Amino acid sequence: MNTGFSGREARPAPAVWAVGALTRAVADTLEARFNPVAVRGEVSGFTRASSGHCYFALKDDAGQLRCAMFRRAAGLLDFAPREGDLVEVRGRLTVYGPRGDLQLVVEAMARAGQGALFEQFLRLKAQLEAEGLFDAERKRPPPALPRGIGLVTSLGAAALRDVLTALARRVPHIPVLLAPAPVQGAGAPAALVEALSKLYLLAQSPRRETADLAQNLPPIDVILLVRGGGSIEDLWAFNDERLARTLAASPVPVISGIGHETDFTIADFVADLRAPTPTAAAELVSVPRAQWLADLDAQAERLARALGRRLDTEAQRLDGLAGRLGRPSAAVAAEWRRLDRQAQRLRHALQLRLEREQGRLARADERLPRAAQPALAAERQRLARLAERLPQALARQRESAQERLARAALRLDALDPRRVLERGYAWLADTRGRPLTRAAEAEPGQALTATLADGKVDLTVAGRHPR
Repeated sequence: MNTGFSGREARPAPAVWAVGALTRAVADTLEARFNPVAVRGEVSGFTRASSGHCYFALKDDAGQLRCAMFRRAAGLLDFAPREGDLVEVRGRLTVYGPRGDLQLVVEAMARAGQGALFEQFLRLKAQLEAEGLFDAERKRPPPALPRGIGLVTSLGAAALRDVLTALARRVPHIPVLLAPAPVQGAGAPAALVEALSKLYLLAQSPRRETADLAQNLPPIDVILLVRGGGSIEDLWAFNDERLARTLAASPVPVISGIGHETDFTIADFVADLRAPTPTAAAELVSVPRAQWLADLDAQAERLARALGRRLDTEAQRLDGLAGRLGRPSAAVAAEWRRLDRQAQRLRHALQLRLEREQGRLARADERLPRAAQPALAAERQRLARLAERLPQALARQRESAQERLARAALRLDALDPRRVLERGYAWLADTRGRPLTRAAEAEPGQALTATLADGKVDLTVAGRHPR
C-alpha cells in the first residue's frame, strides 16, 4: 500500500497558525527571552515624524535592526542623532504585527561610550537641583551697561576670538579682562575655578580688594564663561561639582556660552543665564554704543518738545488770566516776573543736564581706545551744537510768549473801566456796593455812591425821572 511518505517514518502534521497569532506568539517569546535589552550600533535613516515619534535603524558589519522611539522618550534626548552616529540604546524587542518585522522599541539613547558619564551627569544634576543651585529665584539679570566684563576661556579657543570680535564691534569702550584657563582635560576644572576666583576679586562686591584697584584693573560687573562645542567628554570639565559651587557663589551675574545650542552642562544650569553660543553670550552684555547715542538723541528731542509744550501751556494760562483781569497792570507785571523765573529755572535745568551728559562722555572718553576717539569727538561737537541751539529756541519761545502777553495787556488796558470814567461817566452803586444801571432801581431818599475818575461822591436821590 502506498502511504505517500516514500518509505520514511510518518510524522504528525504541524499545527496551523493564523498569521497574527503566530506574530504575537513570537513577540511574547522575544519579550520573555531578551527584554530589557541594550544594543550598540550606528544610526541609519533617522527620521522624526510630525507626531514626535522617531524611526531609524541600528546597524553594524553583521546586521541591521529596525527601531522606533516614541515621542515621550524622544523628548528626553540631549542631542540630535545623525546618520552614522555610534550610539547605545536601551529598550525592548518586539514584533510589529502589521508587517511581521522584528523591531526594537527604544526607551533611552546615548552616544556610545557615554553611558557612565551620562549617569554621573544625571546624579550630580539631581543633587545640585535638590540643593537649590538651579532655582530661578537666585538668577540675576545681566547689567545693561557694565563697567567691565570678565571672560574665562582658553587662549587657543575659537570662542575667544568670536567673543572679543563681538564685543569690539558693539561696545569698544567697555574693558574686557581675560582670565585664561584650559577648557578640557583632567586639570581644566581646577583651572576654571582659579580663573573665576581671580575675577571675583574685581567684581562688584562689598569685599572688593583695593590692591587690585591700584593696578588700574577695571571693576567687573558680569562674567562670561565660554567655549566651543564638542562631545560629552570634551565638555566634561563643565560638569564638575566644585566648578558648579564656585559659579553659584559668584558676586556678579555669570553667563555661560558653552558648546552649541543643543549642548547642556551643569555649569549652564547653575549660571545666571545660558546663551546658545559664545557669540550670543557676548551679545547679551553688549548693547551697541550707537543704540545708547540714539536713545540720548531721542531724550533730547523729548525734552525740547516737553519744553515747548510747557511754554505754550503757560502762555495760554497767562492769556486766560489776562482776560479775567479788571485792572491788569499789577497782575501783568507779576506774570512777567513769574515767566522770567520759569525761564531761568528751565535754562538752569538744561545746563545741569548738559553738564552731566558732557561729564559722562568725558568719563567714557577715558576708557575708550584710540580708534573710538574720532567718533566720540564728533558726538561731543554734535552735543555742543545742540547746546548752542537750545538757548536760542528757548529765547524765541520766551519772546513769543512776551509778545502775546503784551498784546493781551493792550487789550485789557483798552477795556479798563477807568478809561470810561475819564470820559465823564460815573459808576453808581448803593450802600451795599450793588451797581445801578436803570433809573427805576433808585428810590427817592436812597443813599448812593458815584465813582468818578479821581474819587467817589456820596449822593441822595431827590427824585427819579424814567425815560
